[in-house]
Amino acid sequence: MNGLPIVFDRDLLALRRQRALAAPSDFLLAHVAADLVERLSAVRRDFAMAADIGTPLPTLAAALAASGRVERTLWLAPSAAAAATYPGASVVGDEEALPFADHSLDLAVSALSLHFVNDLPGTFAQIRRALRPDGLFLAALLGGETLRELGESLVAAEAEMAGGASPRVAPFVEVRAAGALLQRAGLALPVVDQDRLTVRYADPIALMRDLRAMGAGNVLAERSRTPLRRDVLARALAIYGDRFADADGRIRATFDVISLSGWAPHESQQKPLRPGSAKARLADALGTVERPAGEKAGGSG
Repeated sequence: MNGLPIVFDRDLLALRRQRALAAPSDFLLAHVAADLVERLSAVRRDFAMAADIGTPLPTLAAALAASGRVERTLWLAPSAAAAATYPGASVVGDEEALPFADHSLDLAVSALSLHFVNDLPGTFAQIRRALRPDGLFLAALLGGETLRELGESLVAAEAEMAGGASPRVAPFVEVRAAGALLQRAGLALPVVDQDRLTVRYADPIALMRDLRAMGAGNVLAERSRTPLRRDVLARALAIYGDRFADADGRIRATFDVISLSGWAPHESQQKPLRPGSAKARLADALGTVERPAGEKAGGSG
């Protein structure tokens, strides 16, 4: 990890994901996988070798294999138990230490996994090295204000009932920072956007149950090892209902999905023009009169 702070307990994450395999909740993953495949359909080329990097279930790998756009798809599964659920090619590995040789992939994809990586710039750099020139990286991860309602309710309840709060909801990358990380990794033509999904539940307990079924419980390295007191939990549920319930009593949960893409550099890709190399003036294109900087329109001084 090169001395970087450890934000997530990756061993606990693997354990939580393995437990979730018994009865997984995949509605969010299915939505994101379908969106990524749709985005891929806009790319006018096919791919010989693709790798699905760390997606918790084989949902995306299976969708890629069925798309007709990829000749071979390899799923980097989070565990041997997960790999056993997929009939296609898979290898057990970790997003923080990719097992792919340099320039071995034409396409790298990932869904709802990379937000739990401790060294996201490092993982992006590994993906960049694994891609062949003009290879594509396409991914979706949670970011922005994901689960802000749950986090706010837990913090408020602990501060009120216990005199302090411990971290219980993970920090998420912002959309602007995600784009900067793509460029830092050396990926060309980066594109980043964010889609906010609001999911409604009968109550906060139903949300927490769904998060456990996604293997997405609290895996913060600095989390409290003491279970949440029942009175604090009850107060958190009440705060959630007071602040984030609709008229029908159902509560809202925010999931901000950041979708991003970037290409391994290749000489065929478009490049920005050098400053001063334009052959036509913007003023001519707009049909206006070009004036020196500081000069007011319609005046002489």
